[in-house]
Amino acid sequence: MKILLLSDIHGNAPALKAVAAQTASTAFDLICNCGDSTVYAPFPNETLDWLRRHHAISILGNTDIKVLKLLKGKTFKKPSTEEKRVMYTWTADHLTSGNKKFLKELTKTLKLEVADHRLGLFHGSPAHHNEFLFQETPINRFHELAEKSDCDIVISGHSHSPYHKKVNHVHFINPGSVGRMFDGCPDGSYAVLELTAAGIEVEHFRCPYDIERVISALKKNRLPPIYEKMYRLGRKLN
Repeated sequence: MKILLLSDIHGNAPALKAVAAQTASTAFDLICNCGDSTVYAPFPNETLDWLRRHHAISILGNTDIKVLKLLKGKTFKKPSTEEKRVMYTWTADHLTSGNKKFLKELTKTLKLEVADHRLGLFHGSPAHHNEFLFQETPINRFHELAEKSDCDIVISGHSHSPYHKKVNHVHFINPGSVGRMFDGCPDGSYAVLELTAAGIEVEHFRCPYDIERVISALKKNRLPPIYEKMYRLGRKLN
């Protein structure tokens, strides 16, 4: 069984479609998406439409949750920076009714029984929705999470940091960010999980995409110019 692992698309449909094109020759049994599907790139509807059309198993990320709060007429204290708040508000204002409904139906976590494995989908970590787990996170933290895990495969996002670690009986996997990598390379990141009789295999990939299409859309919608620089550099600057 082959599973395409996605996370942190952040409304970047050009990057998502580039990943789809790069993997077009592979027949996936499942597509799993660990949230933050919206906010920061100006293609939230195209992104959610793709996820819906391809029956991706998705959960909510922190950006998606804040968008839902805005849709309910609520406000939030964080992020406090004006350019970030502009991006959240713009996203909430431009979602179609179908995509609003889709987001509202998602949950923060999800567990699946797949090919004799128990997969857990989390945005941050199994312990907390907003916990950052990086490649360089101390191994003791992964041991703590493994001891409490009822899943043998834990898939998460949030940190935009690709990794695969086996700790005790648990495989911890982060596919990186499709839409906003922060390591100095703007190419999208994703992973492929293969479950076979022989065991578990994980491979990470990078995928170039049409960054100028994102830049053009940011300008067209008069969104904060700092994001143009971030997308070109593959860095977080705020």
